[in-house]
Amino acid sequence: MERMRPRLFVPGDLDGFFGLFIDNLVNLIIIATTLMGLFRMPYELVLGRIIPGCAVGIILGNIYYTFMARRLALKTGRCDVTALPYGISTPIMFAYLFLVIGPVYWETGDPELAWKVGVFAAFAGGIIEFLGAFIGPAVRKFTPRAALLGTLAGIAITWIAMKPVLGIWEYPVIGFLPFAVILIGFVAHLRMPFRLPAGFVAILLGTAVAWLTGFRKWSYVSLAAKAAGLYLPKLAFSEIAEGITAGARYLTVVVPMGIYNFVETMNNCESASAAGDDYNTRETMMVDGLGTLAAAVFGGCFPTTVYIGHPCWKKVGARLGYTLLNGIAVFAIALFGLMNLVEAFLPKEVAFVILLYIALVIGAQAFQETDRKYAPAVVLAFVPHMASFVRNTVDSILQIVGTSAAEVGREKFMRLGIQYEGLASLGEGAIITGLILAAMAALLIDRKFLAAAVYAFAGSAFAFFGFIHARSLSVGASIPHAAGYLFMALLFAGLHFVNKRRRIPGTEDEPC
Repeated sequence: MERMRPRLFVPGDLDGFFGLFIDNLVNLIIIATTLMGLFRMPYELVLGRIIPGCAVGIILGNIYYTFMARRLALKTGRCDVTALPYGISTPIMFAYLFLVIGPVYWETGDPELAWKVGVFAAFAGGIIEFLGAFIGPAVRKFTPRAALLGTLAGIAITWIAMKPVLGIWEYPVIGFLPFAVILIGFVAHLRMPFRLPAGFVAILLGTAVAWLTGFRKWSYVSLAAKAAGLYLPKLAFSEIAEGITAGARYLTVVVPMGIYNFVETMNNCESASAAGDDYNTRETMMVDGLGTLAAAVFGGCFPTTVYIGHPCWKKVGARLGYTLLNGIAVFAIALFGLMNLVEAFLPKEVAFVILLYIALVIGAQAFQETDRKYAPAVVLAFVPHMASFVRNTVDSILQIVGTSAAEVGREKFMRLGIQYEGLASLGEGAIITGLILAAMAALLIDRKFLAAAVYAFAGSAFAFFGFIHARSLSVGASIPHAAGYLFMALLFAGLHFVNKRRRIPGTEDEPC
């Protein structure tokens, strides 16, 4: 019997497209408004160099991941293969904005230098992502699924869910209606009238309410239209070179973020595999790195990654073409300078509901795709991300009032019962910390004491060099945490050898 050939576009691709496109669009809107508003970059630089550069990386990755999905569909003879979603990494976007580009601008007052440092940082991050492809498959193979999906769910619940939820509840008049449509269409799986995509209906209704209530006005549109024009991507090799001197000091941010990025891609490959689409991890991570490098070469200063959300779009029927449509739409908006115009029509508060849905599905997947006995390990993976979110919120509030945690002092925090130093140390390198903690817990549940000791020792090494629990990379960056992990490693190793000689109570069902 002849195998069915996969179709490039199916009706479900429209829902997937709206979701993925809105996800990318929100990131680009945040980038544009932050760079032009907070860092005083001229719109010619933002719309003419940075956004087109980012779009180059996005469309190249979208094209390749569409090709990968088609290849997998032909290989397996399946027509339900869903392409990997792809775009700018949201957590790293915030890190680059406020830990790289922002500090350069605040110190020098030079927005162009801040951009050049950002481009250099993205280029260096792309190299790290690419090199990570050579160790990622091995890490994925020997890491419990509960740890991989758990730390991913931690990101989803904190950064992808909490941010949108706050925006929806801040503007409930325009946020609640699209939120209800998402629950009806994506969560309850009820069909929309005339078979319209639920994402499209949610965005349409939310935008209509925004205009009817005066939340959006035509004056915004006329002002935004003035920035439209043709903005062709331009090579930025000289800018990368010029950014090296001032940007070298920010490698302490770039290196951990690069590791974070390839771990995130690795986790998202595991998420796609759990949903039924088993992609080559090494190939995917290499494409991620090359996409970031391509964006940097054309002036983009934000790393790209495989997105959280593959199971969401698979669930709504998206297959091969949705990610390709996303790449084309993003590139067209960047090419013609339409970013401001799109944001004038579509409030980001309406788009937040799509991000909330992604977070719901990813959070649920961590429990649904692992045995229920691993639930404690999954929950443990959430904790570092929660600390990172709370610490970031505290820092932002302090920055608004013109002070910092260092100026406030530890004692004042402690009087209010806020253990700021604990938040800071636990939140640094959250994705790696969450993975290590959850892996140890899952392996201990399976009575694999020696493997748990290996992960504890890895935690000690990461802490010692500052990849976790420290603000910067250095030898001896966090000795107390490194020592704590080492003590755990010795304890777990001791349990392994004791168990070999005399079975520890409760290990009778240990798997071979």
